[in-house]
Amino acid sequence: MALLPILQYPDPRLHTVAKPVKVFDHALQKLVADMAETMYDAPGIGLAATQVDQHIQLIVIDLSKEKNDLLVLVNPRIIAESGHQDYEEGCLSVPGIYESVTRAEFITVEAEDAQGKTFKLDADGLLSVCIQHEMDHLKGKVFVEYLSPLKRNRIRSKMIKHAREIERNSY
Repeated sequence: MALLPILQYPDPRLHTVAKPVKVFDHALQKLVADMAETMYDAPGIGLAATQVDQHIQLIVIDLSKEKNDLLVLVNPRIIAESGHQDYEEGCLSVPGIYESVTRAEFITVEAEDAQGKTFKLDADGLLSVCIQHEMDHLKGKVFVEYLSPLKRNRIRSKMIKHAREIERNSY
C-alpha cells in the first residue's frame, strides 16, 4: 500500500468528471487499498478517486472511530432522496476550511463494491452527507462551490497563498 498525494483546491484537476469503472481487477483493489490508507493517514472520513488524480467513479468512506468499517462505492448513483439538512463540511482537498452546506437528509444509493457486486444502501445523517460530498467530487464539484462567490474567492485566495508558502518552505 502507498500514500497518494491529495489534490488541493483550486487545482483544476478537481473539476474533472470521473468515468465509470468497467474493470474490477487487481489494479482497482490496489487503488482502493491505497485510497483507504491515504484517507486514514490524512486523517479523513471520505475520499474520492478524483482527489488523488484518478478520474474514475470510486469512493472510500469510513465513519468508525476504530478505522475498521471501510465502505467502498464504485459507480455510485443516488436513486432516492428526501428531506434537507445543514451540515458543517470539511474536505481533504480544502484543508482547514469548514462551512455549512445543505444536502438531502435521507438518500438511497446504488453502487458496486470493489469486486463489482451491486448493492443498495440507505443513508442518513453524516453518512448521507459524506456520500453526497464524495459523489460531488466524481462530478468535478468541490463543496466550496455551494458557497457564495465572496466566500469561495476568499477560500481560493487562502488556498493559493497556503500552497505558495508550502512551496517556499520546501526549498
